Amino acid sequence: MNHSTVTEFLILGLTKRPELQGILFIIFLFIYLVAFLGNLLIVIAIIYNTTLHTPMYVFLLALAIVDIICTTTIIPKMLSNMLTSSNTISYGGCMSQLFFFTWSLGAEMVLFTTMAYDRYVAICFPLHYSTIMNYYMCVALLSIVMAIAVTNSWVHTGLILRLTFCGPNTINHFFCEIPPLLALSCSSVRANEVMLYVADITLAVGDFTLTCISYGFIIAAILRIRTAAGKKKAFSTCSSHLIVVSLYYSPVIYTYIRPASSYTFERDKVVAALYTLVTPTLNPIVYSFRNKEMQAGIRRMFSFLKH
Repeated sequence: MNHSTVTEFLILGLTKRPELQGILFIIFLFIYLVAFLGNLLIVIAIIYNTTLHTPMYVFLLALAIVDIICTTTIIPKMLSNMLTSSNTISYGGCMSQLFFFTWSLGAEMVLFTTMAYDRYVAICFPLHYSTIMNYYMCVALLSIVMAIAVTNSWVHTGLILRLTFCGPNTINHFFCEIPPLLALSCSSVRANEVMLYVADITLAVGDFTLTCISYGFIIAAILRIRTAAGKKKAFSTCSSHLIVVSLYYSPVIYTYIRPASSYTFERDKVVAALYTLVTPTLNPIVYSFRNKEMQAGIRRMFSFLKH
């Protein structure tokens, strides 16, 4: 049971320098609009076009929804704090932000692995793809993603709710993330650190390893393609996917694998921006907008709206 005397938290944000607030507000408003509208466009295009109702696009739809939830959980509150002199968030609001962000973090990691497996089956077993990746397999994989994400989020949020916060209440970050909250607790955070380490090894390191193995098989299959143009295109797609995946997993592994005593929040804020802001903005560009079928689907959607 929680016995905290703290009823609200003060979020310091990315910088304490007031002259930078205006510039940062414009930058992060732009990032949010690009991420939100880009992912929303993908959601609408996939739902509207029946030709895109295939496993690959269903997973892209799920990724876009996760990215919308991730950025909307963090950035609007951050922008609001930049505009007002009050940088506070209620205890309940902080726990809600923590829950939804942790959920999206877990869902995104497992989705990357699921998408890599889908591409592995499509490229390495093209004749059996429709048999392996059928409706039931899609439902099963998405159910696993949801179950892992919800379990991960409930465990970490539940452990934070058990902590006592008796002051200070200043979060040296731009949102309610686990590491800065552990640093504020005046009760033991040992259980939290152990579970963070377990989740980091199983979810982040485990999923990253599985994703890399899938792409390893994909690259091996690409090397057997006889046409140079085919190889170049496939390598370009794989390399861009791996860069985005690495940009996501590396800072997550770095952030959550360390004990609370070793956190350096000024540097950690920049690291956190990679997986909370940069990746959700890049995902639509790398995974969807470069895809010819998706481009055709978006064009069909806009031509329908014009008429």
